Amino acid sequence: MATHEVFNQPTPYGGDDLFRTDPTLVEAVERWGAPTADVARLGELAATAQAAEWATQADTMVPVLRSHDAQGRRVDEVVYHPAYHELMTVAVGRGLTAEPWLATPGSGAHLARAAGFYVWSQVEAGHLCPISMTYAAAPALAGQPDVSATWLRKLTARAYDPRLAPVQDKHGAIVGMGMTEKQGGSDVRANTTAATADAAGPLGEHSHRLRGHKWFCSAPMSDAFLVLAQADEGLSCFLLPRVLPDGSRNAFAVQRLKDKLGNRANASSEVEFDGTWAVPVGPLGRGVRSIITMVAATRLDCVLGSAATMRAALVRAAHFTAQRSAFGEVLIEAPLMRNVLADLTLESEAATLLAMRLAHAVDEGEGDFARLAVALGKYWVCKRTAPMVAEALECLGGLGYVEENGMARLFREAPLNSIWEGSGNVNALDVLRAMTREPASVAALAKEAALARGVDRRLDAHIDAVESSAMTITGADALLQARALVERLAVTLQASLLVRYAEPVVADAFIASRVAGERGATFGTLPADLVRSAAPVLLARTPAGRR
Repeated sequence: MATHEVFNQPTPYGGDDLFRTDPTLVEAVERWGAPTADVARLGELAATAQAAEWATQADTMVPVLRSHDAQGRRVDEVVYHPAYHELMTVAVGRGLTAEPWLATPGSGAHLARAAGFYVWSQVEAGHLCPISMTYAAAPALAGQPDVSATWLRKLTARAYDPRLAPVQDKHGAIVGMGMTEKQGGSDVRANTTAATADAAGPLGEHSHRLRGHKWFCSAPMSDAFLVLAQADEGLSCFLLPRVLPDGSRNAFAVQRLKDKLGNRANASSEVEFDGTWAVPVGPLGRGVRSIITMVAATRLDCVLGSAATMRAALVRAAHFTAQRSAFGEVLIEAPLMRNVLADLTLESEAATLLAMRLAHAVDEGEGDFARLAVALGKYWVCKRTAPMVAEALECLGGLGYVEENGMARLFREAPLNSIWEGSGNVNALDVLRAMTREPASVAALAKEAALARGVDRRLDAHIDAVESSAMTITGADALLQARALVERLAVTLQASLLVRYAEPVVADAFIASRVAGERGATFGTLPADLVRSAAPVLLARTPAGRR
């Protein structure tokens, strides 16, 4: 039609190498000496139209439950779109599962894997749920030599093999988990799934039969699951294989798939166990302790995934505003939009830097620091993702609210990691528990933050208060103020990292706005002088800002 002239519209987003165009990520990998081959290849692949198409297909053509075959026999299989398998093939093939646990300590393997996970998350986050659980399962299984001898080699393989087959016949394996029950939620000690020892079972002398219901079981086509069940000795952790060694299917009834807000490419299910075979992981009766290493690793991936979602939203907002004009100027040059974008970039930079520092801590075996810092990062970075993505979406106006540009998918994904592996309250209370029961973790956090002391007196006051904050956790008021404490510690840690590793103008803007509180309640309320000084530097951290 003659009236249908399209102008002043941005080109579709895409084509940016998600590794090389992210200075904070590149600097972190170089600073801490992580191998770059895999993440560099992922950055290139993430820039392709093929990867974008896979993401759209996997998200829109969601998994479907096939409960029975044509003859009426239960098969309990989930059918995925081929694009999901393509995404999984890349993720497994680039070492994003459990491979780092076999590497030499200090080799940078966990950081390299974290950088790859962060980059590939920006393509499509849902399929990385089973990737994350497979990574996290390895340290949990390491304490059970007879189990890890069978499974660890498969979990660390760079071969994606989606067949339901005995583990010994697989090229590689994926692990899911099922902890949550209707009556328990995060209170896993309330779980009622029962485990009965049966030494005559197909998994050897440690065989148990499970009976019960799991309200959330993620990635139900995985080769095995870590689950919690009540044994005679108390709550215990078990490895439940999908297929038994003789090739028969374990009793694993998928009752339905969850219809979720986001994370649509990944299937989350509700399952029933009735005579289902499993073997213990760790001592019977010590299920929570056995699973804690897995929780810590998946919490790290929550931070990585949320930081990746922030970055993906930011670069789309910058891309759009760099090509769209309004009221006589390009949006990215408009003063108020520059305030918003600079503020969003600050949030993203701090999240990415913290996520990479946490992965480096795993490489270096900094257990005391990681124990507290991962919990802080999990709470704060994941909490900040939803409002940050919402503001980035608003930069696109109405276009941000439609599916075509990917921003709506990011918005649906944004709340997930804040809920997974402990919602906000659970995570905040875990921080209190660590601070009171593991004083070495507080000392390690204080030592890390103190490396930035002497640059800014506003930050120094917060750094000085880190160690003493543990002494204030007494009485009922401590529980009421848990979120405030976690927020203060997390922001202090982020600020200290920016002081050490970011340009001074960026660190100053973060301290002024986040530590000293020189901003409003929403993004885009930075003081004018900070916008003038920091915006050029901050926006140059995005591909559109450098063009």
